[in-house]
Amino acid sequence: MDLMNRVFKQYLDLFVIVFIDDILIYSRNEEEHASHLRVVLRTLKNRQVFAKFNKCEFWLQSVAFLGHIVSSEGIRVDSQKIEAVKQWPRPTSATNIRSFLGLAGYYRRFVEGFSSIASPLTKLTQKKVKFQWSDDCEKSFAQLKTRLTTAHVLTLPKGSDGYVIYCDASRVGLGCVLMQRGKVIAYASRQLKVHEKNYPTHDLELTAVVFTLKIWIHYLYGVHVNVFTDHKSLQYVFTQKELNLR
Repeated sequence: MDLMNRVFKQYLDLFVIVFIDDILIYSRNEEEHASHLRVVLRTLKNRQVFAKFNKCEFWLQSVAFLGHIVSSEGIRVDSQKIEAVKQWPRPTSATNIRSFLGLAGYYRRFVEGFSSIASPLTKLTQKKVKFQWSDDCEKSFAQLKTRLTTAHVLTLPKGSDGYVIYCDASRVGLGCVLMQRGKVIAYASRQLKVHEKNYPTHDLELTAVVFTLKIWIHYLYGVHVNVFTDHKSLQYVFTQKELNLR
C-alpha cells in the first residue's frame, strides 16, 4: 500500500483512491474520466507497476468498495456484506455481542441513534455484568438488524458547500446528523461517559455540539456550518462572561 501511495501521491484525493493494491478512479463525467484513466495507466507504465487485466473493471457507474456501494447517487451499504448481519443468530455470550456490534458498528453512520439503540447490548459486554438476555436486548438486536438492512443512501458531500448539523442529547447518549442541501451525509452517536451522566441539561446539550464538531472536523474545517440544537439557552454561550471548566 505504501508503494502505491507513493506512485500516485500527486493524484490522491483528486481523482484516485488507493487501498492496499486496489486503485479507484473517480470523475465527474465521461470526458474527465477518460483523461484520468490515461493518467493512471501512464503512471503505472512509467513506474513499471503491472495490473492484472482480468481483475480490472472500467467505466463503472457504481463500485463496491470496503463494504459499501459508491455511485453518483451517494453511498449505501453493500447488500452482500450486510447479509451477515441479517443472518446473525441471537448472541449467547458477551463475546458474541462484541462480534455482532463490531460488524454492525462498521455501518453506524447509516443508523440514526445507533449508540442509543445498541445500549442494552453494550451493557452486557461490560465487566462484572452477568449475561442475561432481556426483552430490551432482543428489541435492540432486532432493531439494529432492521435499521441496517433498510438503511437509506447517504449523499456525498459536494465541494465547499455549507453544512447543516442537528444534534441532541439524552440521558442515554449523544446523537447528531450531518446534512447538505437537505440530504443526509452521515449520522453519528455515542453513549454517555460515566461522569457525563451527572451533567445538567445545558452542559449535556453543549457536549453533543462539541462531539459533533470534533467527529466531523474533516468535513467542517474552513466551510460555513449551521448547528441546530433544541436547547435554546445554548445560543447565549458565547456571550457569557464566565464559563465552567467543562
